[in-house]
Parts: sequence; C-alpha cells; structure tokens
Amino acid sequence: MSAPSFIAAKLRFKGRMPLICIALSFFIIVLAVAISAGFRREIRTGVSSISGDIQIIPQQRFLSDEEQPIPLHPAYEEPIRALDEVKAFIPVISRVGIIKTPDAIQGVLFKGVPGGADSTGYARIPRKLSRLLQIREGDKFTVYFLGEKTKARRLTVENVYEGILDTEDKLVVYLPLEDMQRGAGWTSEQAGAFEILLKHPERAAEMKEDIGGLVFCHTTEEDTPVYCQSVTERYPQIFDWLNLIDSNVIFILILMIIVAGFNMISGLLILLFESISTIGALKAFGMTDRQLRRVYLRLSSGVVCKGLLWGNALAIILCLIQDHFHLFKLDPASYFVSYVPAQIDWTLLLGFDAIAFASIILILQIPLLFISRIDPASTMRME
Repeated sequence: MSAPSFIAAKLRFKGRMPLICIALSFFIIVLAVAISAGFRREIRTGVSSISGDIQIIPQQRFLSDEEQPIPLHPAYEEPIRALDEVKAFIPVISRVGIIKTPDAIQGVLFKGVPGGADSTGYARIPRKLSRLLQIREGDKFTVYFLGEKTKARRLTVENVYEGILDTEDKLVVYLPLEDMQRGAGWTSEQAGAFEILLKHPERAAEMKEDIGGLVFCHTTEEDTPVYCQSVTERYPQIFDWLNLIDSNVIFILILMIIVAGFNMISGLLILLFESISTIGALKAFGMTDRQLRRVYLRLSSGVVCKGLLWGNALAIILCLIQDHFHLFKLDPASYFVSYVPAQIDWTLLLGFDAIAFASIILILQIPLLFISRIDPASTMRME
C-alpha cells in the first residue's frame, strides 16, 4: 500500500452530511434521467401506435380531408420492407365516424389495421371512450361511418387499451382492415395509407429521407402519388415537449453537481483546517504537495463513490417499483400518461453518473490548492 493510500485510510470526514448530500444528489439525477427516458418511451410508443414512425400518405390528402384509396401492394412495398431498420409495413384506413349506444353518442376516428379473419366484427376502444359510453369488453355497440353515404355496423368490443393522446375529440377506435374497407366501400386491394414501424424509432427523421427516396425511385404509373411524413413532423408539439423535459434533466444535472460539489468543498475545507498540523508534519517528513493532494482526493473520492452507490441503489429500486406498480399518478390531460413513467436506461445512467462524478472530483481540486499554502515551519512553531 502506498503512503497516500495508507494515510487516506486513517482519515475520516466528520459528520454524515457530505455523504448524505452526495447520495441525495445522485438520487435526484437518476430519477430525472429515468423519468425523462420513461416519458420518451411511453409517448413514442403511444404516438407510433397511432400513426407509425413514418407514414406514406396519398397526395390527395392535401386537397381533401377524406381519405382516398391507394393500391394495397404498391411497387415500393418490397424495397421498403427489405430495409434493415424497418420492423413493419402496415396498410391502414382512417375514417371519421360516430359511435352510438342507447344512452350516449360520441364522434371518433376509426382506424383499420390488418387482423385475422376471427377479428371481423370486433373493435379495440380506448379506455377514455369506454368510460364515456360505459361500454366494456364483450359489449356491442353501433358505429356509423360518415361519408357520401353513411353506413352503419354493429360491432363488439374486443378489448380496451390505454390511449396516450386520448381527448374527447381524438379518440381512436381500431377495427380490422377488412371491416374498414367494406365501411368505406373499397375493394380488398385498397388501403388509405401505409404506416412504417422502425426498430429504432428515434431515427424516424433520418429514415424518412431514405424511404422517401425508395418511394420516388420505385413508384410506377399504376401507383398513386404519395408523400412521406415522419411522426416528429405529424406531432411536433409533443416532441418539443419531450425535448423540454430533456433540457430540464440537463439543468437538474448541473444543479445537483453544484450542490454536491459545494457541500464536498465545505466538508473538505473543514477537514483540511483541522489537519493543518498533520499536513505540516507530513511535509516536514518529505511528502510533496502532489502526494498530499492525492491523500485528500482519495479520501474525498471514496465519499463521492459511496454517495453515488447509495443514491443510485435507492433511485433504481424506486424506479423499478414505480415502473411495475405505477404508484405515482399524473393527469393524462396534461402529461399524456396516467402515471409517472420510469425507465432505467443503463447507457444514459452510467453516462450521467460518470459526468457527475468527474465534475465533482474536478470541483474538489479548488480546496486542495490550500495544501500548497501550508508552511511546515509555521505549523511547527504553532505547535
């Protein structure tokens, strides 16, 4: 064992305040990172389920709000499916309509997605709609598809899902694609748009350009003119809100580093003032300022490491409990989700821990400069 290590093992910070402050700072940092990652996961998943990560939409949609049919299997389908980043290429049909029960009526957006033959006549409804109309799994209800000719159908609730963007004017009811084709008066070889799901949704803006290029190169005369739109372009306000959350995480990180750093500085300065005679004696025995700084830096880094481990452990346990049991609730009208989401992103967590640890150790270099100002002769005379 080297002399600095041996001496550092014999020294102790007085009181538990520096350790508690460091642990609390890392606890808050981990919570902020986990909640930010949780919001991004839940909202991206919810938005992607509504519109996909990238949409291919007929150009006629610029001229009319009503969806126009396009071929179910265009020439560009296979080249897009062949991309490594593409997870699914889904034909969909969207159409406004009305749901009527004996006691209530509600406007909704019907969305047809591919399903098995057994799913015909069944619908998936959002929980908010279930509460509004008091219909549950297994209940029957009447739907009206609006258009040039209003068509009515009797459907059964297959299941109730948790919607992310559910407001009373944006309720999405999922039906089998076959039912929507019949409701719109289209053939089995027609769709309204295509939704593309990606393996890495955060690359939607980048992949939109690649997919748009494939569509342009492979579109034939038989294909309907279309354009591509990423989910970030479709819902910019939501992703701006997520970016604001990420900015808040950076602010919290900086604030917690400053708080933890200054608490460690005060604890270290107290220890240095109490150890002036010891430092003077060690200098008299031949220890250099650099070796003495290593002694106190090793001692300080040990406290920071303990605080990091305690703060991380408590925060991770709390995040895992919250992710499983959803103890802390939110107003979905303001936050899009009904509970505080928490996801442990280990890459982000380790990265923020490393930044915070390195920053605190860097801050501690300031009080360690005090060691070089201690004169062994003066301390010996004081003794």
